[in-house]
Amino acid sequence: MQRKCMNICRSCLSNQFRRFCVDAFENETKNVKRRKGANFLDKLRIHTSGGPGGHGFAKFGGIGGRGGHVIVKASKDAKFKDILQANPRKRFFASPGGDSSRRVLLGMNGEDTILHVPLGVTVSNDEGLVLGDLNEDGQEIIVAYGGIPGSQNNDYIGKKGESHNITLDLKLIADIGLVGFPNAGKSTFLSAISQAKPKIAEYPFTTIRPQIGTMMFPDFRQITVADLPGLIEGAHINFGMGHKFLKHVERTKVLLFMVDINGFQLSQDYTLRNAFETILLLNKELELFNPELLKKPAVLALNKIDTDKNGQITDDIVNLIKQLPDSLSIVDESLHPETLVKFEEIHKISTMFDLNIKTIKSSLRELLDICKNIEDSTMTGDTVRENKRISKQLKLHGREHNKYNIT
Repeated sequence: MQRKCMNICRSCLSNQFRRFCVDAFENETKNVKRRKGANFLDKLRIHTSGGPGGHGFAKFGGIGGRGGHVIVKASKDAKFKDILQANPRKRFFASPGGDSSRRVLLGMNGEDTILHVPLGVTVSNDEGLVLGDLNEDGQEIIVAYGGIPGSQNNDYIGKKGESHNITLDLKLIADIGLVGFPNAGKSTFLSAISQAKPKIAEYPFTTIRPQIGTMMFPDFRQITVADLPGLIEGAHINFGMGHKFLKHVERTKVLLFMVDINGFQLSQDYTLRNAFETILLLNKELELFNPELLKKPAVLALNKIDTDKNGQITDDIVNLIKQLPDSLSIVDESLHPETLVKFEEIHKISTMFDLNIKTIKSSLRELLDICKNIEDSTMTGDTVRENKRISKQLKLHGREHNKYNIT
C-alpha cells in the first residue's frame, strides 16, 4: 500500500498530497495493529506431523532412529499469541530419525517438537475426540507420534510419522467465576477486590474478554476471580458471547452470581427482566449449556443496594428466593429451570460504594476452604470426626436443610 501511494506521489507536484498519502498509510498500519491486539485467543487449530523414522542398514542389521514426536506441554507462562507469533502458519513438524550407517548402526532418534500452551487447555482432534486436559504446569501429551525406525521387521525402511490436525481449547482456571448479565457490576466488583483494571462503563458488554483478578489477604492467601463476558438470553445456543463465555465457567470451583436488584434490559428489543427473573434465567442458561455446572457451590450477590433506600426491593428478592420452588408460580413458565441452583449464601452489596465487599471476600474464602476440606475428605477417606467437623461448617454456611446465610 505504501509503495502504491508513493508511486502516485512521485508523479504529483503537491507535497501536501504526498504527506496525506504517507499519513493515511501510517494510520492504517496503526489500526491494523490495534485490531490484531484486540482479539482474545482462547482456541487454536494447528497441524502437527511426527518425524519419519530413519532407515535401517540391512547389510549389517543396523536400526534407524525413531522419528521425533510433537508434544503439547502445559506451561504457566505460555500464551496462544506467542505460539502464533513464532509460527503464524500453525504447522508443527518434528525432526526425522537418523539413518543407520556403516559407522553408526543405531540411528539417532529425531528431536521432539514441544509446543508450550497455557494451563487449562483441552486438546482434541477434528473428530471431536478429547485427547487430554492440561491443567497443571508440566503436564504433556503426545499429539503426533514419530515414525517407526527401519529394522528387520519392516525391511529396514523407516515409516512416516503421524499427521493430525488438533484443536487447543483454553478454559480459564480460577477459584471463582463471576456469572451475570451485562452491566450487573461484575467488572466493578473485580476492581474492588483486586488490582485488576477491567473496563467499566454504563453500557452493556464492557467485558468482551475474560479478566482474571486476585484477591489478596493479610496472611498472603490468594484467590483468583474470573470476570467473564456477560450472558444474554439464548447464550446456551451461542447467542451473544455464548459458548465463548460459558466454557470458561466449567473450570471454576465456585460460582458467584452477580445480579442487579433493579433488573436488566439489554435493549428496547428485549423484555425488561426483574432481578428474580434474572436469577432464574442465569440458572436456566447454565443448566441448558451443562447441567453439571449447577452442582458447583454457588453464591448470590445482590448488587446496587445503594439504589434501594429502604431495603424493600432487596428484601422482596430474598423472600422470593427463600420461597422457591413455590415462588416460580409468579413468573412465566418459559423461565422455569428444571433444576434450581442452591445458593450457599446470599449477600447484599454495592460494588460502587464498597458496601459489604470485605464481608463477601471473607465468606468466599471460607466457602472455598470448606469445599477443599470436602474434596480432601472424599479423596483420602478421613475419619468420622473430620466429617462431623465439615458437617458443622456446612450448617454454619446454611448449606444443609436449604437454609441461606444472608448478609
